[in-house]
Amino acid sequence: MEKTIPTIFRKPHGPIVIDGPVDLTDAEGNPLPHGPKFTLCGCGKSQRMPYCDSSHKD
Repeated sequence: MEKTIPTIFRKPHGPIVIDGPVDLTDAEGNPLPHGPKFTLCGCGKSQRMPYCDSSHKD
């Protein structure tokens, strides 16, 4: 059965985890590619914004 309601949670001092179907766009409304589960940067240190690259661990 396909998951129809996304789960979104923030890890302490780290990324925002998205699990489930969502539409992600940039500020201009252009779609941003992602898989069924992905992480967004929550600290602002990522070199791959808006995605987390684990820079918060440094």
